[in-house]
Amino acid sequence: MKARLNRLSPSGFGIALGAILMSANEAWGQSSNAVSAAMSAGILTTLLFCSVAAYIYMALALQTIAAKTMTPNAWLAWIPIANAILMLQVAKKPLWWIILFAIPVVNIVIIIMVWMAVAEARQKPNWWGILAIVPVVNMVVPGYLAWSD
Repeated sequence: MKARLNRLSPSGFGIALGAILMSANEAWGQSSNAVSAAMSAGILTTLLFCSVAAYIYMALALQTIAAKTMTPNAWLAWIPIANAILMLQVAKKPLWWIILFAIPVVNIVIIIMVWMAVAEARQKPNWWGILAIVPVVNMVVPGYLAWSD
C-alpha cells in the first residue's frame, strides 16, 4: 500500500511542472516550442519511470511483509486500493479504517498507526511506523520491514 494517499501523485506533479515550464518559457519571450516540448517530455518520462519504480518497490515490499506475517492473499499488494486493505489485514486493524485514509488530517494519524502495527507484526520496534511520514525515510521503512531478518 502506498500510504501516501494525501500527496500529489508523481504524474500529476509532472504535468503541473511541464505546464509551469511551458508558461515560463513564453513569459521569458522564448519562442522555441520544440525545446519546451522536449524538456516537458523528458521530465514527464523521468517522473513516469520513477513512479513505476516506486510502485513496484512498494508492492514487492508489501507482498513480502504479507507473506512473512502469514497474511492470506499477499498478491493484493499489486492492486491499488486492495493494497490498503491488505495493509490493514497485516496490521490487524478493522477494514472500515480504509475510509479514514480519505480524511485529510486524520489520514496522517491512521498511516502512523497502521505502519506501527505492521512493524509490530514483523517483530520490529513500533517507532518504525512513525518514520513512515518522514519524506525520504518513508521509502526505506517498507524495505526494512520486508527484507530485514
